Amino acid sequence: MTTIPWGTIRSLLIFFGPILLPKALSAYRTLRRGPQTIHGPLKVRPVPAPVRRALLLLLSLSLVYLALAILYRPENIFHLTQSRLQIPVDVLFTRLASLRPPTVADSALRQKFVNLESRLLYFQFGPDVLASCPFCSSDNPKSYLYYALPGLAAPHLFNLGLIALVTSSFFAGRDGYKWRYPATMASLCIGFADIYMVSTYNHQTNARALRLTEIDFFHWRQRTLRFLALTTLNLLLVSLLYLSSTNRLFANPPSPAERVEFVVRQLQQVKGKVNAAGVIQNTISRDDDLRGRNDAYWRHEVRLMGEVMEERDVVEGVRDALRERIVVENVERVAEIYVRNLLPPFSVAAFPGGGGNGGGRSKDD
Repeated sequence: MTTIPWGTIRSLLIFFGPILLPKALSAYRTLRRGPQTIHGPLKVRPVPAPVRRALLLLLSLSLVYLALAILYRPENIFHLTQSRLQIPVDVLFTRLASLRPPTVADSALRQKFVNLESRLLYFQFGPDVLASCPFCSSDNPKSYLYYALPGLAAPHLFNLGLIALVTSSFFAGRDGYKWRYPATMASLCIGFADIYMVSTYNHQTNARALRLTEIDFFHWRQRTLRFLALTTLNLLLVSLLYLSSTNRLFANPPSPAERVEFVVRQLQQVKGKVNAAGVIQNTISRDDDLRGRNDAYWRHEVRLMGEVMEERDVVEGVRDALRERIVVENVERVAEIYVRNLLPPFSVAAFPGGGGNGGGRSKDD
């Protein structure tokens, strides 16, 4: 095994360290700070209901893939009977019959084991393809590949369809749709890699295997890797959906159009409340009984507050506050700013000294 000299590693660290270290620190601070908007960090929220459905569906399918990869495997008659590659066909199936009752697939498989090439193809494509293919022959190994292609592509196409479903806008909303393209591309890459590995496998590597332990059971190993890869892909998509939908990572801030829509909606709500208050005030003003009650309430309020403000303790407290704790100029300035913000069209004309040509009185007045 080739080892990299320490001097080379040190030189690489000295050269790339000043470049990579600031980027690593910036990425760490960004992840720690969380997604940002112009109003500050986005708040962590619970998982939305559409995304929760997508997560449950992906997790359920991942458990199925994991069970298929670990618990359920096609039968390997050589491993089951502990037989070598060169064992005679009659002896092989006699051992198999002593372990379990014969099946129809055993008869079809026995007819296919006509030479060493057929046994080597058995380790590449598995028992189902070798036993059920009606037009395949060991003289043309590619024929087995053509027959096996639909079965190889089936789990990848099924998983791709599921990913397209859970990342669609109507199923998971915007949080799922943002991961549609990367998840689709990853699924396609896994499918093409699987088919490529099966099609380019050299089945002749087992031709010189003299013991059972020397045989490469490619079909069974590849099948396990296939379902583990699909499980890993789905779990990675689950993690990304969870992190992005709860604003922990990869969250997109609202777009300008969404922010404008939110502000307009808030303004409409405020306008509705103001209109409702105006309707109530108008109703009170037009009704004699309600108007009388309103006038009586405010007369009582004015009289009561006047009596309170005439008490000695209150007068002394107000005088003490005005003298020591409250600056009247600051209160007036805050009140003026409040009224200006409340009535911006009339603020310049209503308050002298407001700035501009329209503020205050002119020299000619």
